[in-house]
Amino acid sequence: MRRVLSPAARPDDTAPGRSGGSGRSDDQERGRDQDLDRDRDREHRDGHGARETLRTEFPFELPRGYVDGSGTVHRSGVMRLATARDELIPLRDDRVRENAAYLSVVLIARVVSRIGTVEDIHPGVIEDLFASDLAFLQDFYRRINAEGHTRAAVTCPSCQESFAVDLAGGGGPGES
Repeated sequence: MRRVLSPAARPDDTAPGRSGGSGRSDDQERGRDQDLDRDRDREHRDGHGARETLRTEFPFELPRGYVDGSGTVHRSGVMRLATARDELIPLRDDRVRENAAYLSVVLIARVVSRIGTVEDIHPGVIEDLFASDLAFLQDFYRRINAEGHTRAAVTCPSCQESFAVDLAGGGGPGES
């Protein structure tokens, strides 16, 4: 990003304490470079001038829902992108060392930030999900972390027309 200074705001090359070449002291040059770097980071743009953003959280709707201790069913939730740490730390978990299948439970618990009003997501919550909901979250995890999106190609069983649906939900019936 280039800043244009008004004549009144431009540095005076003859002012005391200024170095000869650029008219700026070393401290001013460093400050200017830091400002430009900060602006560049803040306004990271793609080739078209549009702001590039990285989506890190994805909403979902569980097929059946998590039933809490009081019997309330929670279906909507949020999963975030996994980090390398998320995939490495469960490997140290004794439950995972004893049973490799438990890896997905610990991993899913690390990346799901909310299910309904339940925000304290831990392996015990994931263990209490119905098998179809755990399978859904495993597939959802794979889609957002490996494929980068939540769309799935499906075929209508009646007319055999192929189309894409967004597994993150949010649309009404019949919407994709």
